[in-house]
Amino acid sequence: MFKRTVILISALLAFVAPVKAQPQDPVTWEVSAKKVKKNVYEIKAVASIQAGWHIYDLQEYELGPNPTVFSVTGDAVEAVSPAEITSKVHKEYDDIFRMEIGTCESPVVIVQRIQTLREGPCDVNVAIEWQACNKGNCLPPADFETTLQVEGASASSSGGSLWSLVLEAILWGFLMLLTPCVFPMVPMTVSFFLKRSGSAAKGRFNAAMYGLFIVLLYTVPICIIIGLTWALGGETVTADIFNWLATHWLPNIIFFVIFMVFAASFFGAFEITLPSSWTTKADSKSGQGGLLGVFFLALTLVLVSFSCTGPIVGTVLIKSTQGEFWAPMVTMLAFSIAFALPFALLALFPSILTKLPKSGGWLNSVKVVLGFVEIALGLKFLSVADQTYHWHILDREVYLAIWIVVFTLLGLYLLGKIRFKHDSPLEYISVGRLALVIADFAFVVYLIPGMWGAPLKALSGYLPPIQTQDFVLGQIPGQAGDDGTYVIAGDRSVIAGPDRQSLVALPHGLTGYDNLEDGIAAAAAQGKKVFVDITGHGCVNCREMEARVWSDPRVLERLRRDYVIVSLYVDDKTPLPEDKWVTTPEGKVLKDVGRVNSHMVLERFGVNAQPNYFILDAEGNTLKGPRGYNLSTDGFVEFLE
Repeated sequence: MFKRTVILISALLAFVAPVKAQPQDPVTWEVSAKKVKKNVYEIKAVASIQAGWHIYDLQEYELGPNPTVFSVTGDAVEAVSPAEITSKVHKEYDDIFRMEIGTCESPVVIVQRIQTLREGPCDVNVAIEWQACNKGNCLPPADFETTLQVEGASASSSGGSLWSLVLEAILWGFLMLLTPCVFPMVPMTVSFFLKRSGSAAKGRFNAAMYGLFIVLLYTVPICIIIGLTWALGGETVTADIFNWLATHWLPNIIFFVIFMVFAASFFGAFEITLPSSWTTKADSKSGQGGLLGVFFLALTLVLVSFSCTGPIVGTVLIKSTQGEFWAPMVTMLAFSIAFALPFALLALFPSILTKLPKSGGWLNSVKVVLGFVEIALGLKFLSVADQTYHWHILDREVYLAIWIVVFTLLGLYLLGKIRFKHDSPLEYISVGRLALVIADFAFVVYLIPGMWGAPLKALSGYLPPIQTQDFVLGQIPGQAGDDGTYVIAGDRSVIAGPDRQSLVALPHGLTGYDNLEDGIAAAAAQGKKVFVDITGHGCVNCREMEARVWSDPRVLERLRRDYVIVSLYVDDKTPLPEDKWVTTPEGKVLKDVGRVNSHMVLERFGVNAQPNYFILDAEGNTLKGPRGYNLSTDGFVEFLE
């Protein structure tokens, strides 16, 4: 009896022991999400498997082993590609199952692309099932689940269709004519084609070629860049050259000097003409030189206007680095045609003017008026360099003082109180001239309160930011205390910051941080969210957003109450100490504030145009964004809420 009992217990132990001896599951998973374009993300799961163990691939096996199952779900996401294993899969015929079986050993990489279907953060649920086996046995099937959060589609990208992008590009192309770095080319174009002689047919041909050159100068380089982007992998082509052209002191000073030279020419100081040898050679080649001059005028227009058109072109470029191919080309073609059309018409207009009777010196008066306009608007380029390099030679009150003087002199000229070299005597003032005088002096009166801090919202894109002004009526400048706190101008609340040196003055008495790390730390300390302002000193649309949208009391209240503001200037040329330099994956060393910020916002937020706004929580996770240039105050309030 005793012997039989011992045998029974031994048998039970032999049966139970293998179960207790089984190891914990030898498979661990890490799951991540990477943005690849627009609102498309690549979900990646990486399995680490102990040596000697394997799992099966994703293939369904009827009457076979348990395959690995990978699923991605969410209420606002959908798959755009099937899940696939990108690591090595070992295929071999199995005698037991009598079929070919795929097995995977460490590491196992599974990827699947999904897209988000709405704005704001979206939860992505990832579930994985697998069975781990070795040469001796298999463990029971196991599972793993996790939830990732990705940023949803922005309002601008959710529209989706190419036609909506084309229509938007056409609208922007027409609106660019009114921007401060494009509009000065209007008098240049009129003056250039006024001087050209020839038949009406030749005038129409030159005007058409002028428009065509503008279109080609915008579209062809973009097509080349997109081609290089695709050929080199998408991430090696950047917009550095465009940022340099729009914000570096050298091209901006050159453009400023060009405009001043043209203004002096309009006033009659000298005549800008091509060398006679060039003209002779051009005539001998049947007008080839004429087209050469038209081409260089178009090239000048494209170059000097880039600081305003840059954000639009930058948006197209970012699409090319995110996998788009035809859409950026078509969009840029539509934009350039709309942009070129008004200038082609202006080029055509002088050929009609030449047929009108040249009574008195009215044509010279037109040139002189345009000369005054050239001086005023050419200051924008000097202002961009002044802002990005912090020279403080053209702060807002100095800029306004020059404009007030220039437009006062223009009014006196229109009244006949000032005459230039080629002017005819003014015997009387016509009704049209009187209307211009009234409009001009009304504009001067509008400018004068700006010397004491009036916002001048209609000119917000043309003027330096108001925080560069030394005196603003009724506002006490912010003062930093010895205890590491900062008092907001016009608001006696106090912000405690981890590093008050990183606090910067912002419009409307606001203050913020100039780097993301300090801003997030301050938000965590105060229990607030982070408002990220991706901006630029030379960004016209940024100044307009600040003057027209930020100034709304509802916006200011929410920014002060709920947010720590971080303003990231992507064109700031301030050098950084060596310990804050950033080396890109391509090996390029970024040594100033603007380049580091530009690289960071492209890597972290996927944008390179300004303005763009994001909302983060106190841990640095993106809650909303991007929101770009949009003058809807109600929409901005909704964004902040």
